[in-house]
Amino acid sequence: MDDSEKIKSTDDEMIQEAFDRLITTYSHSNHRQKFDIINKAFHFANKAHKGVKRRSGEPYIMHPIAVAQIVIEEMGLGSTSISAALLHDVVEDADYTIEDIEKLFGPKIAQIVDGLTKISGGIFVEAASTQAENMRKLLITMSDDIRVILIKIADRLHNMRTLGSLLPAKQYKIAGETMFLYAPLAHRLGLFAIKTELEDLSFKYEHPDEYRQISRKLEATAANREKIYTHFAAPLRPKLDEAGINYRIQERVKSIYSIWNKMQAKKVDFDAIYDLFAVRIIFEPKPNIDVKKQCWDIYSIITDMYKIHPDRIRDWVSRPKANGYQALHLTVMGPNGRWIEVQIRSEQMDEIAEKGFAAHWKYKEHGDHTFDEQTELDRWLERIQDILEAPSPSAMDFLDTIKLNLYASEIFAFTPKGEIRTLPQGATALDFAYEIHTNLGDKCIGAKVNHQLVPLSYKLSSGDQVEILTSRSQSPQQEWLNYVTTAKAKTKIELSLKRQKRGKIKEGEEMLEEWLKKAQIESGTPILEKILEFYGYRKKDDFFFAISEKLLELPENPQKIFKDKSDNFLLRYMKQAFNAVNPISGKESGEAKNPEPLPDADSIDRKKTYILEEADYQSKYIAASCCNPIPGDEVLGFIRDDGRLEIHKRSCSQALTIKTRFGDRIISCSWAGHKLLSLPGTIEIKGIDRMGILNEITKVIANDLSINIRKLLIDSNGGVFTGTMEVMVHDLDDINQLSNRIQKIKGIESVKRVIE
Repeated sequence: MDDSEKIKSTDDEMIQEAFDRLITTYSHSNHRQKFDIINKAFHFANKAHKGVKRRSGEPYIMHPIAVAQIVIEEMGLGSTSISAALLHDVVEDADYTIEDIEKLFGPKIAQIVDGLTKISGGIFVEAASTQAENMRKLLITMSDDIRVILIKIADRLHNMRTLGSLLPAKQYKIAGETMFLYAPLAHRLGLFAIKTELEDLSFKYEHPDEYRQISRKLEATAANREKIYTHFAAPLRPKLDEAGINYRIQERVKSIYSIWNKMQAKKVDFDAIYDLFAVRIIFEPKPNIDVKKQCWDIYSIITDMYKIHPDRIRDWVSRPKANGYQALHLTVMGPNGRWIEVQIRSEQMDEIAEKGFAAHWKYKEHGDHTFDEQTELDRWLERIQDILEAPSPSAMDFLDTIKLNLYASEIFAFTPKGEIRTLPQGATALDFAYEIHTNLGDKCIGAKVNHQLVPLSYKLSSGDQVEILTSRSQSPQQEWLNYVTTAKAKTKIELSLKRQKRGKIKEGEEMLEEWLKKAQIESGTPILEKILEFYGYRKKDDFFFAISEKLLELPENPQKIFKDKSDNFLLRYMKQAFNAVNPISGKESGEAKNPEPLPDADSIDRKKTYILEEADYQSKYIAASCCNPIPGDEVLGFIRDDGRLEIHKRSCSQALTIKTRFGDRIISCSWAGHKLLSLPGTIEIKGIDRMGILNEITKVIANDLSINIRKLLIDSNGGVFTGTMEVMVHDLDDINQLSNRIQKIKGIESVKRVIE
């Protein structure tokens, strides 16, 4: 047997082993055993992908099998979804059509494969309009059959698990997409375990050093956590047994990404994160007893033993989250003097929490009485459909509008008749009005919250009763966009403003026609172009709108416009305004005008990591002002519209936008040694205020370390001071050395680098 035959034999064994595992998992599920359709889909897909390899070198069919495995094992879906997962790349990658799939596997599987094929090109592409259109396709197919997006999430999860075989620049792009949309979608659909893994994997590839550090610290503290958990659970078990509860207790460790996120948000070290783990009590409900009551019975047993934190009780049993999540959360003081979060769930609640939408619907279809006829998930899908029917005018805004509510925490507010409405945290009275009905939102002039008059922008809290006040003469205003947080309200307001603007544009056009007619000037394209040039407008619609809104005044003598040959002040002013800041590819006025493209930006090998040499700063690359990266930071490069290579921190919020929308222009970068060039860095200092402490700090910086201070802000209150200091440093080592030296000064509580 030659080498090629050996490889073929090994590949066949690998494929068969993976498929056998899939079948075994399916056979142990509670689905109706439809092995024939799954076998047929596997053999069809295996033949279609024959001889094709992934970048990792394994046969391509291993990817669809892995996606199908996730679909059954981690989502709990059945034969239709498994078959569609096996077939999801056949139409795009092989010479088959959706009609072929329908003839062989029926309309339902064909419909799901068609939905997956339509969005397979990726949601994030270069052109904004195409990007928004692909996003719209995804949501339309999701509204038609939720299994489309579930399989798409499974597909993304497997791609993230195998991301190591791709080039770094590609890794950043895919990780950025995942964090931007797929993790929030998994969260909204209740796929907690998958959402957590997607976030962790994205973080692992974007911040490998921090990922390894936190991972090592979790391993190092595992024994101590186990000790705390054992001391907490040991006395609790006999009490639960005595009550006749059939239960299991688990320890749930906080994810690496969640820990890092909390460290950034609170600006603290790993050691200051006290809620590294939670205790989960999962019970099998007794028949004929209300499940909610059984949750509260367990709550009583726990609080009889341990002191409760009164501000940290969360009742998602009485009112589930919008993604179907149900549990009773409480925080108690454990025997070791540590606060411990306890989550109480039934077995059913636990399955819904881990497997999300699929488990939710399994119980609903079985007629489980704990689910309302219309759930929050149903209502969320309805809101998505509502947005699709009236999409946002701007392609990019459409993406942001959809994403707006994916991760949001919920509040519950009541209508005057006592009906409950679920809204994202931070929602306003105006959001509530649009949640009830579009017409109510459009005519809203204010509201009464708990019988007190409040403005449109008033932020609601859970439990508020809201009465909307309206007027027939009211219509949406531009500033209303600042008052709302929900996707539905934002979309409806933008649509109404767009209609209003169309009317104003028409009115302005008629005013111009009347003005030209009075001056006996025949209207036409050359005349209009001359007028637009004179006033400095690029688009005629903007010009017509300005006329109708009286933002400019047409002169009594029109000949002034047509006779003036000079480069008038207004025209020069408008040109300067249009050449101002570009939010992605431009810089602020501090940068040189009309910068020359970097000579070798286009010639950079994007498949390799570009080394940032100190001598090349400004000539071959520039540091982004949004995050001020310094040598030692984890960074990436972005080729801007003007051809310049711009360096961002990988954690920069602007970089997240770039990764998701301009992924093809990302370059993997790494710092060379920097010891001559100085770049700005900011540190935050907190401590006990005392006479002479500022002098000691500045002495360490300026004298001992010879570091230049650019800016210093100090605020003292009640004997405690907080200061921010911008210094010029060579690299991250300088920042760390500076922080360590200041930390040793008596009275200093903490020294942290400010991460933008």
